[in-house]
Amino acid sequence: MLSAFSPEVERLIDRALEEDLGLGDATTDILIPPGLQGSGTIIAKAHGVLAGLPVALAVFRRVDPSIQGEALLEEGAPLEPGSRIADISGPLHAILKGERTALNFVQRLSGIATETARYVAAVQGLPVRILDTRKTTPGLRLLEKYAITVGGGYNHRKNLGDGILIKDNHIAALRRQGVGLAEVVRRARQRAPHTLRIEVEVTTLEEAREALEGGADIILLDNMGLEMMRQAVAVIKGRAMTEASGGITLERVRAVAETGVDLISVGALTHSAKALDMSLEVEG
Repeated sequence: MLSAFSPEVERLIDRALEEDLGLGDATTDILIPPGLQGSGTIIAKAHGVLAGLPVALAVFRRVDPSIQGEALLEEGAPLEPGSRIADISGPLHAILKGERTALNFVQRLSGIATETARYVAAVQGLPVRILDTRKTTPGLRLLEKYAITVGGGYNHRKNLGDGILIKDNHIAALRRQGVGLAEVVRRARQRAPHTLRIEVEVTTLEEAREALEGGADIILLDNMGLEMMRQAVAVIKGRAMTEASGGITLERVRAVAETGVDLISVGALTHSAKALDMSLEVEG
């Protein structure tokens, strides 16, 4: 469960509110009396999976601690048009000031959870995990990776210090110095803390063999066709974990899973997820 009270989440909320309220709310300040009380309900307008409601409710409390928010659904709950998600009550001028920022958070995170759930459902019954990537909205990675887990997926690296992933540009830079792929992996093994696993990105069967020879823990099969992917899994034979990445779509993901890979990473879960439409309906 996400803690909406963690310092990092509170900083994200403060930055988002500053973006929207840095110069005040000209409309609300002019028209809505500070003492006027009101209430409203956050309502879904599309099918999906709920994620990020604790953050949305924290936004309202950040605007005015006297605002009361009651979650009507739990994180991960299925949504359909008309689903009542949360009730909000308190000073109406404060509710209106926090409305857009709160909805932006919960719509964005629910969209990611919804997209993730589609991919997870597509590979149901197969021994594979759906992973995210670092292709996240700058500044929102903590929340977006949380939404991945709500949708049933798993997190890849959270940042560059979270693991060793030797990619094509690392390999190309060292090859210019005459260092082969197997030796690149061995150097990483010798110099890395024992707590970090070593993953290597490969594009051919020969590179997969070299990565295996060097002692890689995970071999990332990048933009491979299905037949080459099956062959790579057979070559590796469980001596390292296998991850498929690149060009993964919802239509293709099950066929990729059927090649026998252990992991499938999907950048589209975050960089292309569509926000789930919601609204705050205020009662007169």
